[in-house]
Formats: sequence, C-alpha cells, structure tokens
Amino acid sequence: MHNTASTVDTLAEAEVLRLREDFPILQTEVNGHPLVYLDSGATAQRPLAVLDAERDYLLNLNAAVHRGAHTLAAEATDAFEDARETLARFVGADADEIVWTSNATEAVNLVAYSLSNASAGRGGAEADRLRLAEGDEIVTTEMEHHANLIPWQELAARTGATLRVIPLDDDGALRMEEAARLIGPRTRIVAVTHVSNVLGVVNPIEEVIALAREAGAMVLLDACQSAPHLPLDLHALDVDFAVLSGHKMLGPTGIGALYGRRELLEAMPPFLTGGSMITTVTTTEAAYLPPPQRFEAGTQRVSQAIALAAAVRYLERVGMPRIAAHEAELGSRLVDGLGALDGVRVLGSGIARPRVGLASFDVAGIHAHDVGQILDDEGIAVRVGHHCAQPLHRRLGITASTRASTYLYTTRDEVDAVIAGVARAIDFFRRR
Repeated sequence: MHNTASTVDTLAEAEVLRLREDFPILQTEVNGHPLVYLDSGATAQRPLAVLDAERDYLLNLNAAVHRGAHTLAAEATDAFEDARETLARFVGADADEIVWTSNATEAVNLVAYSLSNASAGRGGAEADRLRLAEGDEIVTTEMEHHANLIPWQELAARTGATLRVIPLDDDGALRMEEAARLIGPRTRIVAVTHVSNVLGVVNPIEEVIALAREAGAMVLLDACQSAPHLPLDLHALDVDFAVLSGHKMLGPTGIGALYGRRELLEAMPPFLTGGSMITTVTTTEAAYLPPPQRFEAGTQRVSQAIALAAAVRYLERVGMPRIAAHEAELGSRLVDGLGALDGVRVLGSGIARPRVGLASFDVAGIHAHDVGQILDDEGIAVRVGHHCAQPLHRRLGITASTRASTYLYTTRDEVDAVIAGVARAIDFFRRR
C-alpha cells in the first residue's frame, strides 16, 4: 500500500515549485525569513482550489441538505453526496460506507460509543455481534495517537472488557511476536495506526490484519497519516473501519470521515441522535435511517465536505504514487541529515520499514521546545512536544521530541534548511 522513489517517478523539483504557487501561505515571511513549513503532519496547507471550492459553494449553493424540496437544496444535496463519492473512490470504498464526522477523533469515538451502546442492549439482534462484555479484549498499540487509545480505554471501562497493548521494541517498532500472542480468541477489535505520527514509519498492517482475521476480530485503522501521503485501498486492505482527517490532506478543519464495512454499519446503533438521522419519531421511540445517514445527526459540514472533495481531486491530479515517492525521498533525507548531527537521535530510524516524509528527533541536552524556538526564529515551522503520543515517548525514554513533517509542496532545500537550523541550535546551546 505504499510506493517509494525507487519504483515510481517522484516529483521533480521544478514541479514542486510550480505546485507551491497554488499555496499562497508558502510565499509569506515569518520573523523576517521566508516561511519553511514543516508541520504538515499536524495540519496541511490548503491550495487555492480547495479555498475556492468552499467559497464558491457558500456564494452560490448554500442550503440545508437532505431537507428541502427547493432547487437550491437539491443541488446542495447533490454536491454534498458527490463529495462523499469522491472521498470513497479515493480510499477504495463505496459511498454508503463513508460517514462524515467533524474529525478523526469523533470517528474513533463513533465506533467506540456505538459498540458501547450495543453492549448495553441497544440495536436489537443485529447488534449482537458488536457486544462486548467482561472477558472480551480490545487490542491497540503503544505507539497510538491518544485519539486511538483513550476511546478504547473508555470502552473497556464501560463494558468490563480488557484493553491489551502491543508493545514496541527499543527502536519503536511493533513487536509482532507479542502481537501474535495478544490477538487471540477473546479479541473483539484491534485498533492500530497505519503510519505513526511520531516515527513516520509504515506499520506492517497486513500482518496485524491477518492476525485479527484469524482471531475473528474487527480491525479499525487510523489512516490519518497514511491517506494524505500514500495510495490507499481500504477494501483491498480488508479493514472493518478506518478514520480520516480532512485538514491533514489539504482539506479544511472541521471535517473527517469514518469508513465502515457496510454490514457492520448496518448493525451498529447510532452514537449521536437527533434530527436528520431518523425515519419516524414518536414521543417514546424512534426508528433510524440506514447508514451512513444514521450516523450523521444534525446539520452537516456541507461546505467542508465539498472542499475536502476538491482536496482529493487535487491530490489525484498530482498522483498519490508520485506524492508517496517524493515524501519517501524527503523522509530519507531528513533521517540521514538529522542523524548525522552530533547528539541527535532520530526516533524510529532503526526500523527497516518504508516511511513517509516525517521525522521526530531528540537532541541530547536540549529540550525540544528550545530547538523549536530557535527554528521558529528563522521562519522554520516544526512541531514540538509529545505529539499526542505520550506512551510512545515514555517507551523511548523521553518526554518530548521535535517533529519535522513534509508534504507534496516541500522542497529539498527546505529539508536541508531544517537540518542546518538544528545544527545551529546545537551549536548555540553548547556554546552557552
């Protein structure tokens, strides 16, 4: 599910420079320096095509979807559902398997709370397959973003199930022998990230999925760091659920998505309830629409969904295999350049797996926030902290790291600028 520069033509530097013209923010200055934006793993910048799509909808088509009989409402509904079909095609799914959410965090919580509601007896006989009880197990990993850990902690607490965690080795790689031991007959769901938001490595997802299938367990894939950077085919991967974050893939904030296998969505009781997700309502009970509308209560994120579809089309025009190859090259450049600096430890650099264009690192004797401040003074934007992955940092023996993350608009010169900036930060603090 990934490509590297060795198998696919990468983006030429001239093409990257041309793409950058579509992102006006990249032409700005910060602290008197040209902006070097290497925080795309947190949020990506938006091209004009995405900004224009949302503005055009609001100027010419704004109406409540699925509710009105007038022409504007019908056209808005068509645009909204076309966005769903666009995203479904992009990730290898069917349109009725895509549920709009506010973000990936909500999408994980949607699944966890639906399983909780099923476990409490909601959903009728169809939901029997989704119920958890004492003795059942939920399996996740030590490298997860908090959004793919805390909801499962809460589900375990509500149902009496036990949460099991696949540990990491000293480099940060999943210990697959432990995964094989932990995923077993009692496992009901396995929740795992496709690409670590700290390490940048592509996990052996196929192996994890095979273990889950052998155990008869469901699989939820955190695709927040893979969907923007790698070709993705959820049907081919054979996962049951996947979560996506719009603002990490050139789209706006406030929009994400849940992919769910159709038969599972049909069995799941809703998480949020209210208007727009019902067929009939009395004062004592309600009947719910089929998915995906069953899980889309209230006023929807229409302009955001349409803008996300524009982001998808932009990525498709560039070509996901070529973006993946570009980032693989930049990721290797980051790891090699940072790792060559005295006292710098690049997290996950010893893992023999493909990676996206992301590297987190620790500088001996210098706090990540100090490194980030020096870089910011030079107009270089990176991420500092634990990146919502405290267990991973704790396992690697640190409290925080500095993270540089690239995207299709990142140049080789920008990667070199970060490496040079870190070298200057090391020199500055060691001379004090």
